[in-house]
Amino acid sequence: MSPYHHILVAVDLTEEANTVLARAKDIAADNQARLTMVHVIEPLSVAYGSDIPLDLTTLQQEITDQAHHRISELADRIDLDSQDQVVVYGRPEKEIHRLAEETGVDLIVVGSHGRHGLALILGSTSTGILHGAKCDVLAVRVGNK
Repeated sequence: MSPYHHILVAVDLTEEANTVLARAKDIAADNQARLTMVHVIEPLSVAYGSDIPLDLTTLQQEITDQAHHRISELADRIDLDSQDQVVVYGRPEKEIHRLAEETGVDLIVVGSHGRHGLALILGSTSTGILHGAKCDVLAVRVGNK
């Protein structure tokens, strides 16, 4: 198997992101690969429906600011340059696939809680990433092991 050259690690900015990020960092180091970290913010109108009669602009900006701050903190822990820290808006699966294709990623690393039953039927972000990816995907087990 040829080594990976560009790894995209998708993080949700929880404490579990540290586990996923550490695994991606190790793989990148072993392969001398570029590592890019992404966090996808779902627009509030998508997450909560567009029928909310409120101006969500200020709240969306606060969420964005917090995401940039948190991704920067995570990146500092592993010495990841600012150009390899990405925060985007949209559906996580779609945006991660788009970014992976646009930047020539050959491995996507995501966290997975390994849900079963109803949660599996309803789907999850990691499942959506796996099924639409045009490159390898590594799901790192997080949460209750």
